[in-house]
Amino acid sequence: KIGGIGPMTGDAAAYGEAVDNGAKLAVEEINKNGGINGKQVEFKTEDDQADAEKAVNAYNTLKDWGMQILMGTVTSGSCTAVASETDSDHMFQITPSGTAVESVQDHDNVFRLCFSDPEQGTKSAEYIAKNKLATKIAVIYNSSDVYSNGIYTNFAAEAKKEGLDVVAAEAFTADNKTDFSVQLKKAQSSGADLVFLPIYYQEASAILQQAAKLDYHPTFFGCDGLDGILGVEGFDKSLAEGTMLLTPYASDAQDEKTQTFTKAYEDKYGDTPIQFAADAYDAIYAIKAAIEEAGVTPDMSVSDICEAMKTAMTEITFDGLTGEGMTWSADGEPAKAPKAMKIVD
Repeated sequence: KIGGIGPMTGDAAAYGEAVDNGAKLAVEEINKNGGINGKQVEFKTEDDQADAEKAVNAYNTLKDWGMQILMGTVTSGSCTAVASETDSDHMFQITPSGTAVESVQDHDNVFRLCFSDPEQGTKSAEYIAKNKLATKIAVIYNSSDVYSNGIYTNFAAEAKKEGLDVVAAEAFTADNKTDFSVQLKKAQSSGADLVFLPIYYQEASAILQQAAKLDYHPTFFGCDGLDGILGVEGFDKSLAEGTMLLTPYASDAQDEKTQTFTKAYEDKYGDTPIQFAADAYDAIYAIKAAIEEAGVTPDMSVSDICEAMKTAMTEITFDGLTGEGMTWSADGEPAKAPKAMKIVD
């Protein structure tokens, strides 16, 4: 019995629904193909509305149902709260999409499928260097935001290691996030041909609009916070042409694995899968791989399952939608090559 926790209602329901759909699709496929170690899988999701207290209540409801492994939670705040509970109960947990460091840190029973917030900074610099995307780089970041600041700090450290030339690093704060002319002029005058934006899509859309007015057209590169920029009301989408963002999944990627998953998802749910659906699909298959590696059976105690799974996760290599050759270290963090997508047409 695998449980899931996520926002099925409320502001973040699109994320929770995608995770639930992706997980159910994986479970359906697994059961159709003989299950895990010959046993069928039951999967059940509880709604937490992206609220930490409700997430703990959802966890207790799933425990009463008989959950043996948790695939969740979807959002970081809930994940951090529930991780303390699974730690106390010694239950194995893997989050498909909780990016906060503290969601996994200090809990040897909790693993993560996605990159952590700071890791996105490291992987962005690695990707830019490996693919030779720029000679001079500027950064515009929100120094008052933990997400943005964490990504920037790690990006700066890795950029130095990779020999990238960061010619400008310009901050803004929550109190001043509408006029970016000073930051953009500094980037422009320093000759930056790529501007790294470890920020959310609302501010990024304003930056792209203001850069166009300055006749400044570098490559813009962001992380998962940029996902959503094309949906900003009143935003001229053509301004985002060529913008890149670090994301493990794009539904229109041409590889066979993505195409097969996208078609199966669309056929079943009548909707195009987003990154969260792919994360959950992979998380279920990672659980399967670890169960098979460890020889876990349903009659084992939750604690014994957890102990076996913790070891197995550090021994498997997993090819998924969101990464090839994924491995995990004992601290619960994944190692995989970063992927980026580009906005075209």
